[in-house]
Amino acid sequence: MNNSDYKTIKGYAEDSFIEKKSEFIGYITPVHTNDEAVDFINTIRAKHRKATHNVYAYVLREGNTSRYSDDGEPQGTAGVPVLDVLLKEGLTDVCCVVTRYFGGILLGGGGLVRAYSHSAKIAVDAAEIMIMCRCFPVTITSDYNLYGKINYILPEFEVKLLDTEFGADVTIKLLVKEELFGKLREKLIDLTNGSVDIVQGDLSFENFA
Repeated sequence: MNNSDYKTIKGYAEDSFIEKKSEFIGYITPVHTNDEAVDFINTIRAKHRKATHNVYAYVLREGNTSRYSDDGEPQGTAGVPVLDVLLKEGLTDVCCVVTRYFGGILLGGGGLVRAYSHSAKIAVDAAEIMIMCRCFPVTITSDYNLYGKINYILPEFEVKLLDTEFGADVTIKLLVKEELFGKLREKLIDLTNGSVDIVQGDLSFENFA
């Protein structure tokens, strides 16, 4: 990934496990602002009013922000491990909440760190990861006799193929990373002696996972 690319999740996910009779439920969702993160945390808290703890951590691209809370667990044993998992996974624009129902057996500091880390990790593993890259939507239109040549060179440029339409001509729709578009355009023009039609759309972030 280049400096502007980022890794996030597609949508809400959850998973849970039991550790010495304590139930840990990990929730994760995509968020883009501090308000969205707080709303998600409050939603989980409302859902689990009788839980012993609702620990959270979130990471935002906006303002390069990261926050966490131990929610009553010993300092450093809950929120920080959850945040560490998000950072080690390289995720941003995500909020993770771990709900704990105490089962009557103390886990100790190390046990809590492991349990909260595991809760965050299984929530992340349950989510669909997205690699967001700055790219252009591109439409390539060519004669049938050039389609084979064009299709052959596309993988060199890490494109994401969206659709191929076979009409009077062949129309290929794809996403091209910003930094590779210029080279792809040159190669296509050279390969087809300028007889290919290339339409470039607006720059945006799209999923390349």
